[in-house]
Amino acid sequence: MRYDNVIDAIGHTPLVRLRAGEDRGVRVFAKLELQNLYGMKDRVGREVILAARASGELAEGAPVVESSSGTMALGLALVGRSLGHPVHIVTDPRTDPITSAKLRALGCQVHVVDRMTSHGWQSARLERLETLMRDLPGAFWPQQYSTPNNPLAYRALADELLDDLGELDVLVGSVGSGGSLCGTARQLRKKLPELRTVGVDCVGSVLFGQPDAPGRLQSGLGNSLQPRNLDHTAVDDVHWLNDREAFSAARELAAREQIFAGNTSGSVYRVLSHLARSRPPGTTVVGILPDRGDRYHDSVYDDAYWDAHEVSELAARSAPEPVADGAVVSAWSTRPWAPGEEDVA
Repeated sequence: MRYDNVIDAIGHTPLVRLRAGEDRGVRVFAKLELQNLYGMKDRVGREVILAARASGELAEGAPVVESSSGTMALGLALVGRSLGHPVHIVTDPRTDPITSAKLRALGCQVHVVDRMTSHGWQSARLERLETLMRDLPGAFWPQQYSTPNNPLAYRALADELLDDLGELDVLVGSVGSGGSLCGTARQLRKKLPELRTVGVDCVGSVLFGQPDAPGRLQSGLGNSLQPRNLDHTAVDDVHWLNDREAFSAARELAAREQIFAGNTSGSVYRVLSHLARSRPPGTTVVGILPDRGDRYHDSVYDDAYWDAHEVSELAARSAPEPVADGAVVSAWSTRPWAPGEEDVA
């Protein structure tokens, strides 16, 4: 398909049926958002920058500043640099060398904080960002965790699913800023009010009432702060996976489905596989796979990394354990999430 520029090429990602569920008549599909030029958040980069330019909030040639350790940074770099804006990314030492190299190659200024503050790496990055905003007059901060243009960016993803499938029963997605899962679900429910939405989080993330554990190894999902774009009313069920379970699932996704992806996609795949075994025949389940595996070659896919971080010492479950409200989880667990529930620990 032909496009006149890289911005127009964002989206239009493949929807691939997985082998999981074939033996039971459950249709399981993966929406390969990892096939965007840099990843799923290319969609958000396009939405927020074009909206800010249209409203006048972002002037021609003015800087764009954001806190990100991964694909949001790359999405902003893709769109911002294409339109002639300086892009400043505040990140932390967890950012992988491949992402850092891409950002610098695209012409971004990368600012790395050297230590955590009160709420982990996230708060340290935001403090540095505030300093940059003072030093760069006219700078635009997209605020991925609170801007409504984050979830709005995923209306197109929902429409692509409807065009391809007509209808679906369950949507599974990882949760970090809350934009992708909540934005996609809200758009789908305009035509599919009975859609069930499953959020995938990591052990040690505060998003669904768990205590914070800043030392968790997973990236791309989870959070140490509550983002405004996480609409708890859009989520019906929550699954938490620990680092070992997420990493193992990414390896399984590559071996069984030939999709080389990151730990976030792996976590979604683990939940998809469970639903393929437990949902009734005739059910259609879609999972959003946001991240390619390249940036995880020396962590998720590296046995030496597993040994150094004692990943194999963590518990690993073959199925989720149902837990009650208030229970602290350490391995794959699940519970229904009541509408409006926001019991932050």
